[in-house]
Amino acid sequence: MMKEVIALTTEMERREVEQVIRDSIGWALTKDIDRLYSILAQDDDFFIFHPDSQSTIVGFKAFKKYGEGIWLNDQFKATDFEVRDMRIKFAEAGNAAWFSCFLDDHAEWKGQPIGWDNCRWTGTLEKRSGHWVIVQMHFSFPKD
Repeated sequence: MMKEVIALTTEMERREVEQVIRDSIGWALTKDIDRLYSILAQDDDFFIFHPDSQSTIVGFKAFKKYGEGIWLNDQFKATDFEVRDMRIKFAEAGNAAWFSCFLDDHAEWKGQPIGWDNCRWTGTLEKRSGHWVIVQMHFSFPKD
């Protein structure tokens, strides 16, 4: 019985973490900025490495400024995204998780298509006050 409860809890945690990861991209389809902000660590240690060095983000305030200037701009319209080959691993203590997957993320900027295909996406989450939040992400493309 105890193993079944642990397995169920673990599966529920995995689903919750996966939803947070997907929502960190999918929020843009409806521009649900409140959802995005609720699933990101709102501190100075939050960071994102993008494929180009000029878009590296350090700190939640920097992320908010960057994002509101682009994603909430009327010229930006998210069109679709797909997450593939999601792998999620939990720390033994159960308060941290990390993930890897491939991301296709498409949008329009001033009516022109933009986006990423086959982007490698990794990140780390922490469970804070009973909720999973993303504390760092890394996006890259292979250089083969």
